[in-house]
Amino acid sequence: MPAHGPAILAPNHVSVIDSFFLPATLRRRITFVGKSEYLDDWKTRRLFPALGMIPIDRGGGNASARALDTAARLLTDGELFGIYPEGTRARDGFLHKGHTGAVRLSLRTGAPIIPVGILGTRAVQPPDARAPKPFRPVEVRFGEPMFPSGTGSATNQKLQLRHLTDELMFEIKNLTGQDYVDEYATRGGATSPEQSQSAADHETLPRRSSTEVLQPTAAAS
Repeated sequence: MPAHGPAILAPNHVSVIDSFFLPATLRRRITFVGKSEYLDDWKTRRLFPALGMIPIDRGGGNASARALDTAARLLTDGELFGIYPEGTRARDGFLHKGHTGAVRLSLRTGAPIIPVGILGTRAVQPPDARAPKPFRPVEVRFGEPMFPSGTGSATNQKLQLRHLTDELMFEIKNLTGQDYVDEYATRGGATSPEQSQSAADHETLPRRSSTEVLQPTAAAS
């Protein structure tokens, strides 16, 4: 983790409490952009702003553009910025296809992207749980900084954004050991008991090498 200067932290996102544990591990302040609806809930209206969240109204205009503009200003000022590439919590516990915002920010500002793997928070506060369960272990892992670069036509740039974002997601996968789903996470995604158990099991897996993580799974006989 750089002691000074801008950086984009890109973690997986499986629990609402992720935004508490990541700042708690850092010696520097980190800022997130979050939905303004959090300020309507008494449980989070004071907590999330105290942790560095900037509320964005997703209902009016181009919310994603406003969020990226805000993030770019913070990075230009040399601050840390956190962005969840999946865009929302993966309620099934798996790692989902990433949105390109982190890479766009890096290309725009020159700030490196640091992949982050957060493990154990889903056991602390599962989906729809009203309160966290104390005394459960949580681990935050930081990957090597990534310095994306992109050139070429608009068509090539779109392909590069997708390719660079996929590389980021596989770095996160390497840190967490999660199964990867090549679909965007949805806010109302339902899971079966088997999926939930599989996701919970993966949170306790030992750390694996990139070769092991990316090795194709053998087809079932």
